[in-house]
Amino acid sequence: MTPHTDFVETARVYCDLIDHLESDDTVWLEQLAKLLPRLHAAVAELDQSKDNTGICSSEQDLDDRFELFSRLHTLLGERDPYWLEFDVSSDGQLMTGSLADDLTDIFCELKVGLDMLEGHPEKRSKALNRLCSSYKTHWGQHLMDAQRHLYELDTRDQLHF
Repeated sequence: MTPHTDFVETARVYCDLIDHLESDDTVWLEQLAKLLPRLHAAVAELDQSKDNTGICSSEQDLDDRFELFSRLHTLLGERDPYWLEFDVSSDGQLMTGSLADDLTDIFCELKVGLDMLEGHPEKRSKALNRLCSSYKTHWGQHLMDAQRHLYELDTRDQLHF
């Protein structure tokens, strides 16, 4: 399997998992905890050496984004918020993160890229460059934060509902 194929397949699995979440699914966080490192490894294998500064993230419908965030936030409940250990605002306040926000932003970036790939297969290189660029500037941090929080939940045996 080529790096591009591996990345695209892993991104599809992620998007399918998020798209088809049910409130009675008790193992989806465990699945995510296993999938996110694979997604991270797959994007790292892509050729990110190109200058992608001109490639902008196209926004998904904000209502759809908020609806997904709200659904994830509700499903996660007390598992959603987390402290960012080393992040302090300029006024000295500790900052918090949201797993629902992380998962939503990763999903939206991947979904836009996958839609570009499926709608215009001749623009595969451009779509992959866009995904690499948005990884470096946006969703890569969400990926790291989500992995860190899922690890913490796992160590406290809180991945299962």
